[in-house]
Amino acid sequence: MRILAVADDESKSLYDYYSPGKLDGIDMIISCGDLSPHYLEFLVTMANCPLLYVRGNHDDRLIDTPPEGCQCIDGELVRVGELRIMGLGGSFRYRKGENMYTEEQMRRRIRRLALKLRLWHGVDIVVTHAPIRHINDFDSMSHRGFECFQELVDKYHPSYFIHGHIHKNYGVNIPQLTSLSGTTVVNAYEKCIIEI
Repeated sequence: MRILAVADDESKSLYDYYSPGKLDGIDMIISCGDLSPHYLEFLVTMANCPLLYVRGNHDDRLIDTPPEGCQCIDGELVRVGELRIMGLGGSFRYRKGENMYTEEQMRRRIRRLALKLRLWHGVDIVVTHAPIRHINDFDSMSHRGFECFQELVDKYHPSYFIHGHIHKNYGVNIPQLTSLSGTTVVNAYEKCIIEI
């Protein structure tokens, strides 16, 4: 399965300079947030495959006007074929906003899915907006990750943890792929292809 992961910035090659067939072979699109609904609608239309998304810290508008043809998995655990996919959008709370959470609030969101995680024997892909604390994050409140994401990875060992929020232009040493205890951590900033 080929997954296109996107986040934060619209890819000019997939939007402004799109050419027919560019998304051929993509089986699923995962959005990690902070992208316009028009962009997501364009991608799902051109790729003709499922598009799953979580909301980013700047996505309050998506609560009332979600992108058509796309599936919000924020706060959910869903199945796509054989894959178990969990969505946890939003960022660390640094100001008022619908999609910002304290560490304890995010931990509670994970606990709400504990029964389903147990019944489904874990999760294959975790999709978030914010990163894991100390993996691709910063110490500033606006770009720090969640410690409870580390606990989630340690407990369930998903194959992939896909996040956004950390733009590659924030620094020269921000990796797109990181390995963490057998989990591949993907910074989906702009775009990334994942082969499963």
